[in-house]
Amino acid sequence: MKSVTSGAPAKAQTIRRPIRVIRLIERFREVYPTAHCELDFTNPLELLVATVLSAQCTDKRVNIVTKDLFQRFRTAQDYADVPQEELENAIRSTGFYRNKAKSIRSMAKDLVARHQGQVPSTMAALVALAGVGRKTANVVLGNAFQINEGIVVDTHELNPKRSNKISCASCRGQIGPISAIG
Repeated sequence: MKSVTSGAPAKAQTIRRPIRVIRLIERFREVYPTAHCELDFTNPLELLVATVLSAQCTDKRVNIVTKDLFQRFRTAQDYADVPQEELENAIRSTGFYRNKAKSIRSMAKDLVARHQGQVPSTMAALVALAGVGRKTANVVLGNAFQINEGIVVDTHELNPKRSNKISCASCRGQIGPISAIG
């Protein structure tokens, strides 16, 4: 039985994809010339912790919580050593505080054991940390180390299963369907 494919042959698609990606990135830069990370941080560890806290929480709330948190806990060892309940109380208002506290403590223990307490600057090393996935790793790589391995998009901004359009309340119609770019 012969398989039927739609669209261009695979080789043509692989050639076209990089061109479309370049055009999409150029368009993002035109529409969002001052795009930046909304989380407040002064070092990679702070950004890593803030990004873990940002799950199901606004950046504004995370910044309120981390203002005090980053003064109390300055190193990976500090997070590794803090009692679970104490960290839970410190981050309670971010929601899902029990799981987030457990993730932060486990991630910090991994940093101490595997990386001398320093946040690594590679995707492989970051995603090997407890509680760190590709999205969190991309945020840290791009904003703390200026290494761009991917585009970070919240699930409410882009859902490829429902549409090929990028939606954003502040940019309606400015970018349009991804398929129209390239």
